[in-house]
Amino acid sequence: MKIALFGFNGEPMCFVHVLLNALDLAARGHEVRVVVEGSATRLVPELASEGHDFHGLYARVEQAGLFDGACKACASKMGVLAGVQAAGLALLDDMVGHPGVARYLEQGYQVMVF
Repeated sequence: MKIALFGFNGEPMCFVHVLLNALDLAARGHEVRVVVEGSATRLVPELASEGHDFHGLYARVEQAGLFDGACKACASKMGVLAGVQAAGLALLDDMVGHPGVARYLEQGYQVMVF
């Protein structure tokens, strides 16, 4: 199964569930892509920092290659564009500056929004 997890919620305890589900689904053999959207984009520089409580979890998702990227428009609006780029996430902007769901559906992904 191909699954795209769109994480919009910028509350760390909510976003952690995106990361946990990504790892769990991948461990079960599914093809997983994580898209960081909305206020969740401001978490990227925080979670990429080794001092953050959830850095280890974030790093596991990153090392597994599960991140597809982050919304360019939202990262800019949240003031973390440079931090997202420094963290190494691709900037996604195929739908008026935002990552469009249609592209994932057309590629056979089931889309889940958190």
